[in-house]
Parts: sequence; structure tokens; C-alpha cells
Amino acid sequence: MLELAILGFLAEGPLHGYELRRKVATLSGHARPVSDGSLYPAINRLVEAGLLDRRAEPGAVAARRQTLTLTAQGRADLLRRLREPAEHDITDGSRFFTILAFLSLLPDPAERDAVLRRRLAFLEQPASFFHDGDRPLRAADVADPYRRGMLVVAAATSRAERAWLHEVLDKPS
Repeated sequence: MLELAILGFLAEGPLHGYELRRKVATLSGHARPVSDGSLYPAINRLVEAGLLDRRAEPGAVAARRQTLTLTAQGRADLLRRLREPAEHDITDGSRFFTILAFLSLLPDPAERDAVLRRRLAFLEQPASFFHDGDRPLRAADVADPYRRGMLVVAAATSRAERAWLHEVLDKPS
């Protein structure tokens, strides 16, 4: 997802490495801060693959700054990643939110809707963190207050997300 975020932010325009790091960190939030040890190797991989261009510019003081730009091949790769996300990118909430952050870059509304329909189909399947045999447990079935809290929060989040997906998908074209 780090590479998707890099490509997505650079689709909005060229950035210096530190600006890109700040944007990626903001998108990831406090739960998944981005380190230089993960960001810069990812940038290097994308440059080596021809998805990004990097050029040095004079800095404000003396240090040179690296400006990163998305290439045409990088834009095509970004659109492919958005159009065809892996299954775990649909089922994992944090990964899906990264896709959602850049989904508007897909020019075809039908392709955007197809991704949203995959997420909705996943959310409409019965699920729970805890099971009694094959039966998923609901919050009312769980005595432990913290596990019950997990289920209450997850159910509310799922309801809200499903409602939003239906609102977007059911809107007349």
C-alpha cells in the first residue's frame, strides 16, 4: 500500500521526498507511521521500475532536494492497481482506505463502482472476530466487555460503511 500511496500522491503533482513522506504519514495515520527505512527503498524500487522520475534541484540553503514525478508508465501502473486491487486490499480496512483515497483518479465511473461493489460484497458477508463453532458471535453473545466492545465498534463501522457504499452505488448516473 505504500507504493500505491506514493504513486497516488505523485499523480496529483511532483513532490520533494520530505513532502511525500508527510502526505503518506498523514494518510497512514498514527497507527502506521512511515519511516525513512520503508519510504525511500519503495521510492527507489519505483524509480528503478520506471514508474517515477527523480531529479535533483538546488535546496533553499545548500542541500540539494530530490523532486519526484510520476511517469506515464507510473500512471498506468497506478490505474491498474486501483482498477484491480488484490483481494486482501478489499478485505483489509486500512488497505481499502488507501485505495479509496485515490479511487477518484480512475476516469471510468463503472471501474470505480466495480471496486466499491467488491468491498460491499465483502462487508455483506456474515463476519465476527469470535465464533462458537461455525456460528459467528454477536455482541449480545459475548460476556467479556472488551471483546463485546470490539464487536459493537466493528458492527457500527460496518453499518456506516455499507450505508455509504449503497448511497454512492445506488445514486442514479
